[in-house]
Amino acid sequence: MISTASPSWLDLRAVADDAARSRPLATALAELLPAGPVELHDLGAGTGGMTRWLAPRLAGPQRWVLHDGDARILEHLDLRSVVDDAGRPVIVGTLLEDLDRLPLGAFRGAAGVTASALLDVLTRDEAARIVAACIEARAPALFSLSVTGRVTLDPPDGDDARLGAAFNDHQRRDADGRRMLGPEAVPVLGLLFADAGWHVRREPTPWRLGPSDAALIAEWLDGWVTAAVAQRPELGAIAGAYVARRQAQIADGTLRVDVGHEDVLAWPR
Repeated sequence: MISTASPSWLDLRAVADDAARSRPLATALAELLPAGPVELHDLGAGTGGMTRWLAPRLAGPQRWVLHDGDARILEHLDLRSVVDDAGRPVIVGTLLEDLDRLPLGAFRGAAGVTASALLDVLTRDEAARIVAACIEARAPALFSLSVTGRVTLDPPDGDDARLGAAFNDHQRRDADGRRMLGPEAVPVLGLLFADAGWHVRREPTPWRLGPSDAALIAEWLDGWVTAAVAQRPELGAIAGAYVARRQAQIADGTLRVDVGHEDVLAWPR
């Protein structure tokens, strides 16, 4: 089962996500869509952040099918105010579905497929299943905000590199028999599409966080260090002092963090 983040975390990161997403790739997707009405599928939809950001950038009328494997998070969807580029409300349906069981014909009739912050928690087989379904439907696909493993903290700290390496290993760990793609997600997905003869275009979409993002930095930092220590328990000896130093910098507004993400658009030739 593909687990999703909590609604509170998705809400906290929403502003940074929307600032980071690739507008050029969204424009390119818009140009690939046929004249409306169109149906679009969003995978691992969470609370609908991708739909809220992307729908106003696309022509309509639009019908969205939001896939997620977590019934509880779908209860937090509220897309009643979402409109297309002409101001028309979009129609939204949900589908409770684990992506490891995605059928080949899942996107039949779809004009496009999207996802956000999803690829890095997939396995290669799950990514291949999604690619195969896109190819079967000949549906262009825009996948947003996949982690790249590149993190820069300013001011730098001598323990950044060890914690960052451990976090990246945690992202690609084998969890309950599922080896996740982690930072290799976009290259793997791009190659799967390219091997099928599709066009692939990638854009860097980092979070650039500063003093106004203190709450998000604090929550991200806690998760980053916790995952690193879970992967390499010996780092527990330095984690407490490291977090205390970084928390002090958050409090005085001197810490800035860039968290690497990448968007990818694939479409048929």
